[in-house]
Amino acid sequence: MTAAEIADAVASGRLTARAAVADALARIAALDGRVNAFTDVTGERALSAADALDARLARGEPVGPLAGVPFAVKNLFDVAGLPTRAGSRINRERPPAGRDGALVRRLEAAGAILVGALNMGEYAYDFTGENVHDGPSRNPHDLAHMSGGSSGGSGAALAAGLVPLTLGSDTNGSIRVPSAFCGCFGLKPTYGRLSRAGSFPFVGSLDHLGPMARSTRDLALAYDAMQGPDPDDPVATRRPAEPVLPGLEAGTGDLRIAVAGGYFARGGDPEVFEAVRRAAEALGAAAVVEIPEAARARAAAYVISAAEGAALHLDRLRTRAADFDPAVRDRLLAGAMIPAPLVERAQKFRRWYAGAVAALFETVDVVLAPATPCRAPRGGETTLVLDGVAMPLRPNIGVFTQPLSFIGLPVAAVPVWPEAGLPVGVQVVAAPWREDRALRVARALEAAGLARAPVAVGMESPPQEAA
Repeated sequence: MTAAEIADAVASGRLTARAAVADALARIAALDGRVNAFTDVTGERALSAADALDARLARGEPVGPLAGVPFAVKNLFDVAGLPTRAGSRINRERPPAGRDGALVRRLEAAGAILVGALNMGEYAYDFTGENVHDGPSRNPHDLAHMSGGSSGGSGAALAAGLVPLTLGSDTNGSIRVPSAFCGCFGLKPTYGRLSRAGSFPFVGSLDHLGPMARSTRDLALAYDAMQGPDPDDPVATRRPAEPVLPGLEAGTGDLRIAVAGGYFARGGDPEVFEAVRRAAEALGAAAVVEIPEAARARAAAYVISAAEGAALHLDRLRTRAADFDPAVRDRLLAGAMIPAPLVERAQKFRRWYAGAVAALFETVDVVLAPATPCRAPRGGETTLVLDGVAMPLRPNIGVFTQPLSFIGLPVAAVPVWPEAGLPVGVQVVAAPWREDRALRVARALEAAGLARAPVAVGMESPPQEAA
């Protein structure tokens, strides 16, 4: 069941919140040994919350639009009683969080019920979903393949049907990459739209938090529940909440939709560009636009990410270098050596680029682009081929996502399935603060049957011996 279906069943009395949560916990117990999406399961807390919600329903009290929906969060979100590990060895030695992160609290205020924390790449500096401390989260559609990262557990938990809703973070693509690899929907909102209070940072000037789900309606429900200013996050916008659910089914006839050409039309496998073509055809979008200086934007995003990430972890690198994932450690050490003038140049370019892309959105409303240059690689692979050149895999999966999050644009990730094999992702990109447009287009693609997020074959029901 989707989150919307569960909430409707609980609110109408056809399903109890306890039954919804108990089912999720049973699926996690039966299936997660194969997928490795969860690092912590908060079963006692979840069942207690479910009983409290059922009691409120019995008294006729309102319970919120996500009543009884089990959800889980990337383990860089604070969860009361757990150390916020952020995928690392070092952080799990920290004291347990004293309270839940802001978005966890907002989802629970809407009736959703937290069932656990999810695997992720160390300190979110990863596109693979392979964690050296907790093991890799695996792609439920083919367990020999990567889930993507760094929100790998968030994508894997959805594709395996363990929960209908997860939260992830996205600095350079960490919601959109696992959404593409695992075949689910994801939303990276505008930078500053959703509070980041109560989460462990990676790059403060680029970090976003957002929902992942198996339908656009579920994305909209979660996104609407989490909106609103938050004094605990100095970056969070003071804009009032702007619900997207009421207009989700409005269609796309009034929207000017284009396909990203140039940089976004080369350097990937044929399947990823074919998915964009199919999406454009389904929407009747024939225009092609070129996002100016996208390659330079990607390079500048890389510089800023490395430098800011290194600055955050410098003391840990000095005293605990051996406790890092070596691949993450080496990238952070390299970031610590980037000359300050280069970072300054990247920031100046960022301001120019934001203005240039804003001008582009005066002529179009939505732009379609591939999410990744390939489908999910096999676990353990370290290289991929871009434009005929073998490149390091871990940093280069984000070639199409980084130029967009670099200036905080809202992007919905949409899963499209080739005739055979693993899914690919299409990015639906809108102007700042226009998440409504991105989600309307994502919903139109879903309604047309092009975008879908099924539970992985073999995961529809728990193994018989575990039942």
